[in-house]
Amino acid sequence: MNYFELFDFPQSFELDTAELSSRYRELQRAVHPDKFAGGSEQEIMLAVQKTAQVNDGFQTLKDPLRRAEHILALRGLDISHETTTVKDTGFLMQQMEWREALEDIAHSSQPDAMIDELHTSFAAYQRDVFSSLSALLASHAEDDDIKAADQIRKLKFMAKLQDELARAEDALFE
Repeated sequence: MNYFELFDFPQSFELDTAELSSRYRELQRAVHPDKFAGGSEQEIMLAVQKTAQVNDGFQTLKDPLRRAEHILALRGLDISHETTTVKDTGFLMQQMEWREALEDIAHSSQPDAMIDELHTSFAAYQRDVFSSLSALLASHAEDDDIKAADQIRKLKFMAKLQDELARAEDALFE
């Protein structure tokens, strides 16, 4: 299913999320199963399926990572269930530094400063990767799609690091 078509958006990484929310509400009103309560069992089942598609489409398009994966899947490059790792040695070295910093938080005399520094570092890196991803997806070139897939892998890793940082932060306040 092409969620861009479902929501009547051009297939693009850049998306107006306010307009997406508006179209989501319109589609929900149009296909909600309650609207077909007096209809046949088949009509109700179809409305339930369509509602699920609208919900899935909205969740996919509103999340930049899932949106990027969806674009690549529509182009024939499905990475949603893969286990390929990032091969960028610079990124791998950076991830090792971040992991060490995460481990050091619990033993630091200034854990708040370390947490703030990691938040800042993660955000700056993610901004750069998202910017690169946007440009790669806009090019529509097959080799750029492969590079975009690598950027998505990096962002997925960054999301895991963000979760670990949040857990480390929570552990300090418990």
